[in-house]
Order: sequence, then structure tokens, then C-alpha cells
Amino acid sequence: MKTELREAAVVTVAVAVAGVLLGVLWKYLAPSVPLVGDVVNGGWVVYLKDTEGEQAIGVDGTFTLLALAFGAVSAAVVFAWRRRGGVPLVVALMAGGLLGSVLAWRLGVWLGPGSDVIAQAKAAGKGVTFSAPLKLGARGALLAWSFAALLVHLGLTALFGPRDPDPYGQGPVPKDSYGAPLA
Repeated sequence: MKTELREAAVVTVAVAVAGVLLGVLWKYLAPSVPLVGDVVNGGWVVYLKDTEGEQAIGVDGTFTLLALAFGAVSAAVVFAWRRRGGVPLVVALMAGGLLGSVLAWRLGVWLGPGSDVIAQAKAAGKGVTFSAPLKLGARGALLAWSFAALLVHLGLTALFGPRDPDPYGQGPVPKDSYGAPLA
């Protein structure tokens, strides 16, 4: 049990640290949401440049798809390293995936455009397009990595994991010439 817990701790940390790569990829692959600033009654206001644009949904979708891919890859790597399941290992994959997702989300927001859109609008000028801050609107996307890792690891364990021994300790049941079991 000590060995399994030690391996689970290593998996949790390794998977969580991979969140840095997810955050960087999300920042560079996510579409930018174009905003435009204007002066109204002496004060700055900010509008979406394209009110029917789908870039904000694309930001969430990019994060979700990247997290699903990271979950599948991390589960495959852990299965190839360990070649079997185990509760501590699966819990470590889930916890590491959640920690990695949170780390990626916060890192992507930090690396992205600043959150003060009024200051960005003033710096860009009236009517000039600039990018909105990177934000994750669908917080459920933070669970995508964990669930993908869980499902892929479960599938790999079911397909290629070691089999349980026969609980009755018997070989195949003898059959008659018609294929019916002998009594």
C-alpha cells in the first residue's frame, strides 16, 4: 500500500505540473474576443466588436478540448507506466487533472491580455479593436481533464489490464459431444 500511495503522489504532482503546458497552449490557441472602446458622455465604454461572434464560446471550447486531450494522454502514460489500475492511482489521476486544470486556467488568464478593459480601450484609442481578457466562462470545463483521464484509464485497464484469477479454481467445464455441460 505504501508503494501505491507513493506512486499516486508522483502521478498527482506530474499531472498537475502538466497544467502549465495546458495553460500556455490555451493562451496561444484560444481565439481572441475583439472589443472596441468609445467615449460616451465623457467616460469610456467598451463593446463587443462583433455582437454575434462566437469567440467567447471558442475560448471555452479550446480549453475543454485541450483538457480532454491532456486527460487521455495522461491516462495512457500512467497506464503504460503502471500496467494496472488501483484506487490510489485513479484518485491521483483525477486529483492531478483537477489541479492541472485550475493551474492552466489561472496561468492562461495571467498570460492573456490584462483584465482592465477600460485602460486597454484608452491605450488603444477610440474605435480601435483590442482583445478581451482571457476568461473561462464554462467552469465545468475544469473537470474535463479528470473525467477523460478516468474514462481512458478505465478502458485501458479493462482491455489490457491483468485478469483476475478464476474464483472457482477450475478449468473449463467438460462438455458432451453436443456441447452441453456434463452433470
